[in-house]
Amino acid sequence: MARTPGLSKQHIVQAAIDLLDEVGVEALTVRALAAKLDVQAPALYWHVRDKRELADEMATEIWRRVGADLDALPDEITWDAEMRAFARITRDHFLAHRDGARVFGGTQLTDVNVLRRQERQLARWREQGFALADIVRIVTLLHDFVLGFCIETQAVAQADDDQYSPTLRAERVGAKEHPLVAASGALIFGDPNERFEDLIDVLVDTAGRMRSL
Repeated sequence: MARTPGLSKQHIVQAAIDLLDEVGVEALTVRALAAKLDVQAPALYWHVRDKRELADEMATEIWRRVGADLDALPDEITWDAEMRAFARITRDHFLAHRDGARVFGGTQLTDVNVLRRQERQLARWREQGFALADIVRIVTLLHDFVLGFCIETQAVAQADDDQYSPTLRAERVGAKEHPLVAASGALIFGDPNERFEDLIDVLVDTAGRMRSL
């Protein structure tokens, strides 16, 4: 089949992100995307071979956007402020899309420029007292935490009942007999923004102990 005129990879990827927001990750298929674009599925195979490759392209586009936001940070930003910004920006982009964290987890970048833009960030942290090995550990920890946090946040938000209610949790476990378990529910299922910031503080504090300066 000939290449469909006007159907670019950029157009396909944005349409896939839009479709994700409409139907969720389970219903996001190459066939469904073709229907949204009003083309036959084989027309997409010039650009993406399957759903896995489509997810790679979608994730790469999201990381481009994350990178653009990080590049907008001031050059003189301190390491701790930049780590917090990295976590917040990444979280915002994951949560901006239905099942965002789920579809982007485990993907591979398809654009080497997304990797190259990290050079300035890595160099800045090394200049502020971190060994490269420790920077990688910190970035991995922040990334994996944000990814898992967003997956859990979106799962709770999409739940159809009040199973995550701290009050119901206390009733179910028996607050009098298990006061600590009951009280922990308010912390676990309280305001996700406050919980996120609290946990990021813990991670950044841990990172600070790795500095040699």
